[in-house]
This record gives sequence, C-alpha cells and structure tokens, in this order.
Amino acid sequence: MPLRSRAPIQSTRQCGIPSFASLMALNQPAIAMGLLVVLVLAAMAQVAYCAGGGTTQNYREALAKSILFLEAQRSGVLPASQRVGWRSNSGLQDGKANGVDLTGGYYDAGDNVKFGLPMAFTVTMMSWSVLEYGGQMQAAGELGNALEAIKWGTDYFVKAHPEPSVLYGEVGDGDTDHFCWQRPEEMTTSRQAYRLDPQRPGSDLAGETAAAMAAASLVFRRSNPGYANLLLQHSKQMFDFADKFRGRYDASIPVARKYYQSVSGYSDELLWAAAWLFQATDDRRYLDYLANNADAMGGTGWSTAMFSWDIKYAGVQVLAAKILLQGRAGAHAAVLQRYRQKADFFVCASLGKQGYGNVKRTPGGLLYHMQWNNLQYVTSGSFLLAAYSDSLAAARQAAVWCPAGPASPAQIMAFAKSQVDYILGSNPRATSYMVGYGFIYPLEAHHRGASIVSFQSNPSFVACKAGYAIWYPRKGSNPNLLDGAIVGGPDENDNFVDDRNNYQQTEAPTYNNAPFMGVLARLAAGGRLDRSIPDGLDNQTSVAPSLSAAGDQGVHASPIVIEQNATASWTEKGRTYRRYAVTVTNRSLNKTVHELFLGIDKLYGPVTGLDKKRYGHVLQGTAPSVPAGGSVTFEYAHAAPPANVWVTGYKLV
Repeated sequence: MPLRSRAPIQSTRQCGIPSFASLMALNQPAIAMGLLVVLVLAAMAQVAYCAGGGTTQNYREALAKSILFLEAQRSGVLPASQRVGWRSNSGLQDGKANGVDLTGGYYDAGDNVKFGLPMAFTVTMMSWSVLEYGGQMQAAGELGNALEAIKWGTDYFVKAHPEPSVLYGEVGDGDTDHFCWQRPEEMTTSRQAYRLDPQRPGSDLAGETAAAMAAASLVFRRSNPGYANLLLQHSKQMFDFADKFRGRYDASIPVARKYYQSVSGYSDELLWAAAWLFQATDDRRYLDYLANNADAMGGTGWSTAMFSWDIKYAGVQVLAAKILLQGRAGAHAAVLQRYRQKADFFVCASLGKQGYGNVKRTPGGLLYHMQWNNLQYVTSGSFLLAAYSDSLAAARQAAVWCPAGPASPAQIMAFAKSQVDYILGSNPRATSYMVGYGFIYPLEAHHRGASIVSFQSNPSFVACKAGYAIWYPRKGSNPNLLDGAIVGGPDENDNFVDDRNNYQQTEAPTYNNAPFMGVLARLAAGGRLDRSIPDGLDNQTSVAPSLSAAGDQGVHASPIVIEQNATASWTEKGRTYRRYAVTVTNRSLNKTVHELFLGIDKLYGPVTGLDKKRYGHVLQGTAPSVPAGGSVTFEYAHAAPPANVWVTGYKLV
C-alpha cells in the first residue's frame, strides 16, 4: 500500500526521519498493519537517502512501467495485446466529419485531446530511446512493447498525413475538453479535427512529425522494411511541406496556443527533422541543410540546457555531435564542431560546470527549470546526457571541457543516473514520482480516465459536469492505477502535494515517459554498454578515431559581445544602489542578429528594455533585431554587484 500525502513536506538534504505520528496524520485512510509496513519501508528509504547512499532502484521494473503508461493514453480501437485493462475503445468518430480516419494515436496527458506537437515529440523520443538502447530493452524483455508503442503513434501519423502537403495536427480542443471531466470512452466534447496545408502552414508541427517518422523508420528498418519505407516516404514529404510553407502551427491552429504554444518557433524543428532524415537516409542533402542553416536557424546560436516538445536545439546539437564523433561530417566538420560546442554547453550547464547559465537545483539535487511539470525537462535532459556520454565513450573522448573543469563520460552518466534515481525515490521525501513504482508514489494523478471508475467495470454514463461534481473533488486514491506515469514532480524546494487539483505537479504527459524509457534501459544494463544491434533495429552506430586535441577544443567566437557599465549610484535606507547599462553589440560584418534571447542571473531589481519569455529575456518590440555592427542597450538597477548576463540564443542571417 503506497503512502499518500496531501500536505507538502518541507525537505532539506540534512533531513530527519518523520515521526510515526506525523506520518499517521498524512495517511489517515490506511489500514493500520499495511500502514506500519509502508512506514518502515519509507523510513528505511529516507535513512538511506539522508545517509548519502541513496537507494537501489529496479530500473528494469521502472522501464516496464514507463512503457506501460503509454497504453493508458491510447485512443481508438484498443488491440488484443492491450495490458491496461481499465481502458476501452474511444475516439471512434475522430476525423469522420472531415472525411478522414483519425482514430488512434495518443491523448497527451490527463485530458482527451490529441495534440499533434507533443504526440510527435513523444514518438521521436521513443524511437531515439530504442535506437540508442534497443539492445538493453531486448535484454530486459521490453523491446516488443516499445516497438508497439512507437507503431501506435506512427500508424496514426500515416492517417493524419493523407496528402503530401496536408497534416491533421489536432483532434479536439483544450477549451471544450477542460470544460468537462469525463472518461475518454464516453466524452461528449468537440472532436473537431484541425489541419495544416499550404494556406495554413505549421513548420514546427510538420517538422517534428517528419522527425518522428524518420526516427521510427530506422527502428523498423530490419523487422518491417516495407513499413519503414512507408514512414520514410511520409517523412520526406512532411519535411518538404514544412520547409516550403513556413509558419508556426499555433497561428494556423490557434486553439492549441493556450496549451502547446510554439515559443521557440519552427527553425529548431526543421533542423531536427533534417538531422533525423540524414540519420535515416544517409542523404547528404539533409546534412547540407543542417550545416548550411546552422547560423540562420539558430542551431549554433542557441546555448540551452532545456530540451522538450517545444525547444529542440539541444537535441539537434547532440545529434550533430554524434554525427561528428562517428566520422560522418565530411566537409561540414567545422560547422558540426560548433554544434558540438553547444552540446557541450548542455552538459556543462546541467552538471553545474558552466559558470553562467547553470541549471538551478533543488536542495535534494534535482535539476529545476520551472514550476509546471519540471520533470519533463529532467527526463529529456537525462536521456540526452546518457546518449551523449555513450557517444563520447564510444569515440574514445576523454571529457567535455567545461569552464569549471572537465566532465568525463562516466561523470556525465553518473549525473544522469542521479536524476533518474531522484525521480524513482532517492530524494528527501523518499517519494517516487513514477506512479506504481516504489513504496510511496502519487495516488491522485490529474487524469480523467484514471480518476473515474473504469468504463469496463461500470459503463454508466458520466456526464460532462457530473465528473467535476463527483469524481474530480473526490478525496482519496484514483480508482484506476495510472501505472508508470511520471507526474510533474516537486517544486524548487523538493515539496510536493499529491492532489488531483494540483495539475502542475500531478499531471502526467506522454513526453515525460518517452525519453525516460531510453535512460532506464541504459541503467538497467548496468555498466555494460552493448552496442550490438538486435533484430529489427539499425541504430547506425559506428566508432570514429579520436579527434585531435586542437580540433576538439576549437572555439568559435560568438559575434555578440555584452558590456556592462555602472551609470549611476545612490544610497537608500543604508543600501547602495547602482544603475547598470548593458550594451549588446553585433560584431558580425554583414549579418543581422534576430530573435536574441538573453539569460540573466543574480538580478535583484527591475530591468527596462527587455521582456521575460519562457527561454530568457528578449528585446522589446514586435520584431527586434541587431544589425551588423549595431548595438542595443537595456538597463537594470539593484543593490548588488553586476548581474550575470549571457546569450541564450539567436539567429544570424
């Protein structure tokens, strides 16, 4: 019986063991004997964590559950192999009003909408997980389940792409869906389908779907070559459509903007798709695209430690670095080396070795990016660290050279493992953030289907508002176990409230799990790295000779220079305040800086001339840019030394 808690537990690394009385207060519904067992196990886990040793995780079990969760998210006619027994068929009329069959695919999280962008990213990352660690999945007995999960998504994408320049990007909409709390099997909300075409472009969504199809084609190349070729054909058409008719998908499908806004734009997805198409085809045209657009699309301008359904730059950079390390860069080695420098930034910032732009951590050591579903960045980041670490080791690279010291492949992998272990329960709360795994895990996941009695056991109709009146506020565990779901996770202080209404922490999207599959498979194999390709897979892994020290360390200077000067000072209430003017100069000879993002840290006062966005601060104005040789200035004031200011991302055109 898992231990549940409604109130947050204040946690620090120097933690103590909760008293029996305090835990009893958090677990009133529990049966006394079962509670006692859980308390003992929980105390043992917390003792191990507080002693600095952590706990031993069963990565194979976690891997199995991480894949199982995807079956709870299925839409359409469920197959005979369906293992999540409380789910039934749903969305059987999807696409009918548009004259196309759009049954199948995945619901994104706790609602009943099929959002195309996060679904495509989910499939891309499941495919990459299999391509990197399919051998380990096969050894764990989970490869077949992983392949079935990928195909459930790609089968839907084939249906959603009925013409070369048409892609159905969403079924249902968040506004009407959030108005009701219903099981997917009986939802009465809108099932309108939204499409992209030359008049309504969506390069980000089409590009991500092209990446998903290309990566999946590699997965099925040997086991199902006909299907792999079909996916590759769709991928090529989708990429051409995305590149020729450029635009943000949420401008063409505005109902998606409130839920999955394309903040990073579409350039990262075009580079991402090109990288995957090169992997799938070995066609130099796609490598040329990746290299020739490195500046203009931000591939070598972005320095970020965030990787998600929206922002793909770090993933592109790791893929480009892998191509370089495998000796496949050809004439583009210099450009791919610049991509690799950005992949190194991802590593250094994640490990706290960058000096500026380091990712914040909770007191318990978890990477912390934002309040809402922070674990999406931790699972995707852990996968990138693991994959890059193994690529460095395979190419016999000694380390990533960070400003605060080197990070060896073993150290990078160890840090990725620490993040996985935190999610699985090695944390100050001794709580697993994977539902159904460990001694203590969330019981009130924000999820329509899991929170209402199973349609299988009680098909009595639950009306739109009845769900909100009866099931949503219900105190206690969800009637259906959302096994394997990774919820949004704790806040910046390691606190977590297991409450269905706390959607920022308890909702579980598919894209939390997809990259986690890969790193769990890697860890399940222990120290052994099996690079053999199991039947049905082709991960195109090769080992290149070690790069020369000079080539490995080469630094490409940024054209952007930042200068800070104190312009005024005054004393107020015994504190000395200073106003700083920050000048950002584009030293390029003939190219303009567009879409400039700045990172700012240790800022304790107001700033003028900038706006705060998801990935940093941006210049004010409708289309801000910095011409060649030009400068822009912004100001801030505080009673402290100068803030840290650096470039997070830009495009150079």
